[in-house]
Amino acid sequence: MAPRNKKKPTWIVEKERERRAGAAETVWLFGIHAVRDALMNPARVKLRLVLTKNALDKLEDAVAAAGIEPEIHDPRKFDVPIDPQSVHQGAALEVKPLNWGDMSELCAPRGDAPLVLLLDRVTDPHNVGAILRSAEVFGARAVIAPHRHSAPETGALAKTASGALERQPYLQVRNLSKAMNGLRELGYFIIGLDGEAEMTLEAALRTAHPAPIALALGAEGPGLRELTRETCDVLAKIPFAGSFGSLNVSNAAAISLYAASRKP
Repeated sequence: MAPRNKKKPTWIVEKERERRAGAAETVWLFGIHAVRDALMNPARVKLRLVLTKNALDKLEDAVAAAGIEPEIHDPRKFDVPIDPQSVHQGAALEVKPLNWGDMSELCAPRGDAPLVLLLDRVTDPHNVGAILRSAEVFGARAVIAPHRHSAPETGALAKTASGALERQPYLQVRNLSKAMNGLRELGYFIIGLDGEAEMTLEAALRTAHPAPIALALGAEGPGLRELTRETCDVLAKIPFAGSFGSLNVSNAAAISLYAASRKP
């Protein structure tokens, strides 16, 4: 007769739960550029740095500035919890996710007409990484997405963002429509991007002037959810020359940000 499994003591169960929770609260960044920018970011809480000797030679100044002691690993035994297929370039850094603070404070107009981007169910980290780069280039105050059904802060996102993750606020909120209403209370005019809308983006931006602008983009395919659409002030499209036009969401974000940044 097989022995009965003994129940684990409560203190062991609690310790394992704490360990799992702690692991879920950290992010592994990888790649020379992503790791360098995180090391140089004083707002980053840095926990563990793993490098090959070659990567250390490239990052020596950033490592010294961060004041963190690296673990030097053999390239053939690069033992960190990231996807084995990741192009890590011999550099990986465990960090705490960035805390950008309160949306109302971050996005509040301060004598200017700020620009904000809203992402509805955009889950591909490569798309979000590219969007963060565009948001930084065109001066967006923040990129806002829901906690659920959005791309979390990951190494893949950071690598695609090419440093923008460390500088461009990326806020994940519990309820996107509630966040949109909060922006409206701050004076924002919310434009939802929809390929089938009658109004063009240019016309919508003229209608919004001189209010701060929030641009809402949905996932490729399903687009904006119904509640998100209803919470927008207007729906607008990026006009296309042919009989059919379709843009990747990161391309649509870049075009929309450019148009909004050039508004009168």
